[in-house]
Amino acid sequence: MADADDVRRLALALPHVVEIDSDGFDFRVADKGFIWSYPERTPGMSRLIRTDIAVLFVGDEAEKQALLLGEPAVFFTTPAYEGLPLVMLRLAEVDVDRLAELVTDAWLMRAPARLAGDPDAVDDSSSADLG
Repeated sequence: MADADDVRRLALALPHVVEIDSDGFDFRVADKGFIWSYPERTPGMSRLIRTDIAVLFVGDEAEKQALLLGEPAVFFTTPAYEGLPLVMLRLAEVDVDRLAELVTDAWLMRAPARLAGDPDAVDDSSSADLG
């Protein structure tokens, strides 16, 4: 069973990761989010930051659907994330080894190619988008 502390430890172990100040966790590489706390929104209520659920960058719709269909107890989505390459991950449903794989894969997809290919490379790009 993984938790927010595991997310933080695993994300910060990756090269060039920055943690953004938030009520939960929010990790980026080259100004691109790859894993962050789920900001649950209920109509008429204030947003609730859920540190037991992570929003995870998955790259594309095919990967998203594979995760959602293959492991519905672990991954889910909401209408707010429709069309985006993001899934929500129930941290309590994965072990730390699986979480490490998911965090690393998300980092690899968001890190610039030269950074992902050479973790010691210096990256000077700063394009911001999702997350």
